[in-house]
Amino acid sequence: MADAHAKKHDYHIIDPSPWPVLSALGALVMALGTIAWMRYAAGSPLPFLGLDLANPWLFFIGLVLVLYCMFGWWADTVKESHQGFHTRVVQLHLRYGMIMFIASEVMFFVAWFWAFFDASLFPGEAVQVTRSEYTGGQWPPAGIEVVDPLHLPLYNTVILLLSGTTVTWAHHALIHNDRKGLIWGLALTVALGILFSAVQVYEYVIAPFEFKNSIYGATFFMATGFHGFHVFVGTIFLIVCLIRAMRGHFTPQKHFGFEAAAWYWHFVDVVWLFLFFCIYVWASWGAPIAHH
Repeated sequence: MADAHAKKHDYHIIDPSPWPVLSALGALVMALGTIAWMRYAAGSPLPFLGLDLANPWLFFIGLVLVLYCMFGWWADTVKESHQGFHTRVVQLHLRYGMIMFIASEVMFFVAWFWAFFDASLFPGEAVQVTRSEYTGGQWPPAGIEVVDPLHLPLYNTVILLLSGTTVTWAHHALIHNDRKGLIWGLALTVALGILFSAVQVYEYVIAPFEFKNSIYGATFFMATGFHGFHVFVGTIFLIVCLIRAMRGHFTPQKHFGFEAAAWYWHFVDVVWLFLFFCIYVWASWGAPIAHH
């Protein structure tokens, strides 16, 4: 009788889970909370069933729920791996899922690049749909001083390229069962990611233009800011991998969690190279540079 109920396939049928429903609910609350926060910042009410929802707290409630679901869902995934459910077929499908996720992120950044190139390549058309002082018919817009691409942006480029090298070192160390090399490579990658974010924040503080004063500032901060957010998420991803590596979770044969983090980090590296050469270098060519 026991053989009759034994699993005879390589697929994993997961147990009923609350995480998909709770994650969707958290995302909905966080989205509504974002609108409520914007209304609150603008001093406008957001009436709903006799209540004024215009406050920032709804967003944070949704964020906490989303973070809780992420922790619980991924913790269950790790447990399933330790229980032997992640067969070769399951691991292959996890890789397909990560590839599709990164592909969706690529299209996400395509939207920001599209907005930037639409404004920069056709500044005369931007004048027709915005106030004329936004561009002056040129790019960068008249009166805009740009960030020196050979200062902090170049520094951050070197940092990210180095981080790509260290995470690759960690990957090769894991494949060769070098635990010390794996931990050191991950620790250095995390440190470089934190350093990149710190430099990015400092660059924003001293930037000679603002988000709201020109289409140049809006497209610049949206593209580089969302990349910075992805660096922040990737750093958290790598910190989790570092903790798991220190606990001995990864083996040379089974380490998809680390592999997914490495893929994501390399994706962040490549996007930054496009940002650096297109937005910092090409689009700033010949414009007055702000010196601090």
